[in-house]
Amino acid sequence: MVDEKRTNSEHFLIKNIREELKESPFSREMCTRFPPEPNGYLHIGSSYAIHTNDRVAQQFGGRFHLRFDDTNPLKEDAEYVNAIIEDMKWLGYDPKEHIYYGSDYSEEIYRCALSLIRQGKAYVCELSAEEMTKTRGTLTSPGTNSPYRERSPEENEVLFKAMRNGELPDGSKVLRAKIDMASPNMNMRDPVLYRIIHAPHYRTGSDWCIYPMYDFAHPIQDAIEGVTYSLCSIEFKDHRPLYEWVLGELKISEPPRQREFGRLSLTGVVTSKRFLRQMVEGGYVDGWDDPRMPTLRGMRRRGFTPESIRSFVDEIGNIRAQSTVHISLLEQLLRQELKANAKSLMAVLRPLKVVITNYPESETELLGIENNSANASLGTREVPFSRTIYIEREDFMEHPEKGFHRLTPGGEVRLKGAYFIRCNEVVKDEATGEVTELRCTYDPETKSGSGFTGRKVKGTIHWVSVKHAVKAEARLYDRLLLEERLPEDGDADWEKAINPESLLILDNIAIEPAVLRIRPEEKLQFLRHGYFCQDSKLSETDRLVFNRIVPLKDSWKRE
Repeated sequence: MVDEKRTNSEHFLIKNIREELKESPFSREMCTRFPPEPNGYLHIGSSYAIHTNDRVAQQFGGRFHLRFDDTNPLKEDAEYVNAIIEDMKWLGYDPKEHIYYGSDYSEEIYRCALSLIRQGKAYVCELSAEEMTKTRGTLTSPGTNSPYRERSPEENEVLFKAMRNGELPDGSKVLRAKIDMASPNMNMRDPVLYRIIHAPHYRTGSDWCIYPMYDFAHPIQDAIEGVTYSLCSIEFKDHRPLYEWVLGELKISEPPRQREFGRLSLTGVVTSKRFLRQMVEGGYVDGWDDPRMPTLRGMRRRGFTPESIRSFVDEIGNIRAQSTVHISLLEQLLRQELKANAKSLMAVLRPLKVVITNYPESETELLGIENNSANASLGTREVPFSRTIYIEREDFMEHPEKGFHRLTPGGEVRLKGAYFIRCNEVVKDEATGEVTELRCTYDPETKSGSGFTGRKVKGTIHWVSVKHAVKAEARLYDRLLLEERLPEDGDADWEKAINPESLLILDNIAIEPAVLRIRPEEKLQFLRHGYFCQDSKLSETDRLVFNRIVPLKDSWKRE
């Protein structure tokens, strides 16, 4: 899908590619790809990579591929494949027929490995993982050649075929590139190309027991598909020489070009798949689609729209290096969208009963109230009004503080779209002293829209008729993590890292009956409380659960 904003502005990546193509054009059309591993769900960071690749393809009139990097049978599953495709389509990026799988190229990649072996550019190594680490050297000292490095191509081919035929156990041997153990780039110090894994693959079953490493498979997959630009985040810049080495040694004509863009980080959000998995498997969240999670599934369940996410990544533009963006930017873009398009309803989250003693007991009145004060095209709705209503508990104060303009003993407020009411009596629980009911009177001459021009009140509050109220549950969210920086190695201390106030459940809220007519994924404004949507996972026929997407104002605290 294309829109003007996404294709008109030129950022550094597009400018650089345009200049490159002038000097050295391809004889084939532009083609980019997004290569996720099917071992987890897409997150907000994924949307930036998807957007960048899609945008470049669109800008140059080319193709955008989705290709699954499924070369590790231990972690991958068709469940993730289906979820990734669904999430991408929901987000608005549909690769259509251009969906590919790295595992489908297994035979071609294997033949490429044989070619390198026969050229003397790859060898079978028997060093253990620990031994290989010791001989790799450091950033300031060169590595040491493997004692198996000078095996003949014939011997290496026999051993590699034995690996392929399942004759050797896991970890006993690997295939390594023969490059330069003294290279200042650690990625070029005879990297591993293949390893042995005796495990069934979700797609190829037991056809293979050796699997290529990403850095080897990736450039070959790109070449097979006709990719012109392999666009990836900045941490892969040091991998580019290996990408080019593989394509060069295999003598690929018009090889694809790897180019990098900055990696996006968001304040208060962790997108490491390893950490997200720990939170899910440890039971700290309600699965990958928990509304507090930065996964697209979680954000969709919470109520974020694909339009707001696309606007967010487009607003950021292409960045050259690591960059951190405040998550409040995404929330603000969503507020702007919902302010113009969401219908408003009255919902009382912490109900306090009010009896209007001079209103007829059996009467119900239908009042017309606008659906969106900022967008008249959304029309009006009829809201039932009766003798007994709920108001927010926080809208009454028995001993008001200075500046409090809502309901007080002897005080008067306007009910949204209805009448003025005056509080005459406060009823309390004898045991606890808690206020349980207010008894008020209304002025029938002050009906909203009746042309009343008499006395004025400073406060207007929302309400819901008790006998017409729809009971539901509301879930209010705060940031999931107390700490934005988690350890780079090992497990995080989730007991300390998780914000205990990240989820507040209110299980007895009251909403006006128009809520029963909304569509399952429709976004609503609950007056004064923020924007909400129905929880797609928890809501049932006899139980409605609403997630607060965002409050009406930015609630993030900045240091």
